[in-house]
Amino acid sequence: MVWIKRILVGLLLLLTAIVLLFGGIIVVDAIFGRSASDYTNITFTGADGVERVGYLATPDGDGPHPAVLLIHEWWGLNDGITELADALAAEGYVVLAADAYRGETTRMFPRALWLRITTPQEQIFADVDAAFDHLRGLESVDAERVASMGFCFGGGESLQLGMRQGENLALTILYYGSVVTDPDLLRPLTEGKGVLGIFGEEDQQIFVEDVIEFEAALNTLDIPNEITIYPEVGHAFLNEDNYDEPGTAMDAWQQTLAFLEANLKNP
Repeated sequence: MVWIKRILVGLLLLLTAIVLLFGGIIVVDAIFGRSASDYTNITFTGADGVERVGYLATPDGDGPHPAVLLIHEWWGLNDGITELADALAAEGYVVLAADAYRGETTRMFPRALWLRITTPQEQIFADVDAAFDHLRGLESVDAERVASMGFCFGGGESLQLGMRQGENLALTILYYGSVVTDPDLLRPLTEGKGVLGIFGEEDQQIFVEDVIEFEAALNTLDIPNEITIYPEVGHAFLNEDNYDEPGTAMDAWQQTLAFLEANLKNP
């Protein structure tokens, strides 16, 4: 019995140390870490009167241009997402990288997890909707040609936006975001022009079986879609460092550009 008590005490001490370590990282990063405002260049006020920030990237010319609402990973709005926004703008799109965490951003896993589980979902929906409305209202944007696109957390939010505002959203693009497999919930996407889903075969967060079921549900509703499961890659395989380097990430990026050009730029 004595050794059992020692094991339990040891496990309790280990658990306490982990909690204190994670808590310390969260607190220190919140105080001394960077803010999303370090990466933003616009502010706007939604219909609810709340002021929000974002990063706007624009192409050459007066427009009106097709546009993309870009939604960040669970790290928050950072320099990685702004680089991808600039890359899309260079292709001829007005791009607004939305801030779904109201100024919070991090590079630390514990705080990213904390932000994800403590940020109210209704607040995220409100902030994404406000960014979408702001983008559609810009004079340089053709409001009939606006797509949403997101990565990981942002991929799931891109799909959710399509389900909320299918009548206003031309295309829905998600990179390894959480999927929905109930056709009744996906039905609003029938108002749009199509869905592009990019996933990894070895993803341990978004499982291939769920992706296949998601694709089947889209097909049941006759929603045009391209669902691609890239082999031998896992979650979050594309980033600002490799999207233009030969390999799977570049292949996925080029597929995205082709999908946008065929369905948004030159429908």
